[in-house]
Amino acid sequence: MNMDEKLHFADLSDQLLDWYAGAARELPWRIGPGARAKGVQPDPYRVWLAEIMLQQTTVLHATRYYLEFTKRWPKIEDLAGAQDEDVMAAWAGLGYYARARNLLKCAREVSALGGWPDTAESLQKLSGIGPYTAGAVAALAFGRRAAAVDGNVDRVFARLMALTDDWKAAKTRLKAVVEDLVPEDRPAEFAEALMDLGATICTPKSPNCLICPLREMCAARQEGDPGRYPIKPKKQAKPTRQGHVYILLGEAHTVLTERRPDKGLLGGMLGLPTSPWSGESCVPEFPSGANWCELGEVRHVFTHFALTLKVWRAETDETLRTTRAQASDGLPSVFAKALKLAL
Repeated sequence: MNMDEKLHFADLSDQLLDWYAGAARELPWRIGPGARAKGVQPDPYRVWLAEIMLQQTTVLHATRYYLEFTKRWPKIEDLAGAQDEDVMAAWAGLGYYARARNLLKCAREVSALGGWPDTAESLQKLSGIGPYTAGAVAALAFGRRAAAVDGNVDRVFARLMALTDDWKAAKTRLKAVVEDLVPEDRPAEFAEALMDLGATICTPKSPNCLICPLREMCAARQEGDPGRYPIKPKKQAKPTRQGHVYILLGEAHTVLTERRPDKGLLGGMLGLPTSPWSGESCVPEFPSGANWCELGEVRHVFTHFALTLKVWRAETDETLRTTRAQASDGLPSVFAKALKLAL
């Protein structure tokens, strides 16, 4: 951070923390803005679990999963000893399923170490922990002076600084500024305050500048159009894939399922039988000789492509391995959509 930036943001930490003292969100994985001053320490396991769940997921959606996980596996040792298929089933619906596989790997690594490393550098050596998560856990769980720069923080500082650089260069610049601003004595509350500011006031659309504690130092507000920031390159259209999904319904309210291969998309998850997913249409190859009928289509968007599946349904007088209730609870979203259509 250069001298001009130091002068411009000299009071930022104090103003932000004063605002946070009265505006902090109550979240189940937080201990509250005044708790640390009283000697209360957060559980690193719960901080880490929440941060992993919140990647690419809203607080509202992640909260139910967080509560269910911590009730079922209250300590990291409990999660480390869990069966892979149980954890993958509990994760179903949160998306980005590589996170669930890395969650288990990381839990087992920490258990093998006998406890958590407590610096951002050492945390990044664990499975599934990148720079942001390492900084967040180091600051929130261990009080380390580490920057936790996520999409909310990117947006806040892109507006504060009215950054027009190439977005990759802009992110590097703002991260350096945030790192310099983290206060020695309250890094956790500083990180949480920035997260809350971006989530509740400096929102992607229609930021509420009138009640922003940092409005007087915001260059984008002075320009009159904070919503134009951050300036990112346009996203390319996602490629499309298509295929078939087969829903065989059996006696006793059962349905045919399969466990997907550990590696690859939705690896290790409970799934429904499908054709390969490709850019071209293919002829359905049914998993049994039942009387199949086409019901319609379901669509789902993954990180790197959009998928359309034709849904086929048939019935058998056999009792199959998985109940419909188990399938509804344990299937990833794309398969849950297909099952819902079939039922």
